[in-house]
Amino acid sequence: MSTSYASERPSGATSPAPPVTGWVGLVVFGGIMLLTLGLFQGIEGAVALYHERFYLVTSDGLLLEMDYQVWGWTHLLFGLLSLTAGAGVLLGRLWGRILGVLITFLGALLHLLFLAASPVWCTILISMDILVIYALTAHGSEVRRHRP
Repeated sequence: MSTSYASERPSGATSPAPPVTGWVGLVVFGGIMLLTLGLFQGIEGAVALYHERFYLVTSDGLLLEMDYQVWGWTHLLFGLLSLTAGAGVLLGRLWGRILGVLITFLGALLHLLFLAASPVWCTILISMDILVIYALTAHGSEVRRHRP
């Protein structure tokens, strides 16, 4: 059994794959956080769709004036994409890391626009987005698809 996720060696290489470093845990953390962010955004979207009186301001008080129905569907879409990216990261796929960074960057911007409606919650989610971006960009290549 190999102790490496590195499988991107040229075919016919005789040297062993480089060992797994301790940073792989940070990337797995990023993947789990993407799954968590996806669930949180899904909940936020459902609340915007079905219980808009929950928020502190009306849709006119947001940075971008939009109906909460639009915000709800936007958050649901970002939630589904975050779940997909999180699964891709945990499977060691490059597309998962790329989609994860893109989604968390756009999610942070989305939560910045939504900040007036729910300041504490959006601040927490922006912080989580920044942590995921760091994990996936600094050490994302530590987890790769393993081929026996």
